[in-house]
Amino acid sequence: MIEIICPMAGKIMEVNIEVGQSVQEDDEIIIIEAMKMENPIFCVASGTVKEIKCKPGDKVNEGDVLAIIE
Repeated sequence: MIEIICPMAGKIMEVNIEVGQSVQEDDEIIIIEAMKMENPIFCVASGTVKEIKCKPGDKVNEGDVLAIIE
């Protein structure tokens, strides 16, 4: 099981995945707005999305788990 960890504090702008979806390493899965810039979060491993722990509009902190891939 792989956890996608938030690298910086910010606001979730887009979630481009769904539970059960197959993802590949380096897929752009989430967009975070931080310091007035949109920052893509990339998948770190291939697998299937097991859980999404954020939604657009959520405020997140560095180190928060955004999604779980298995």
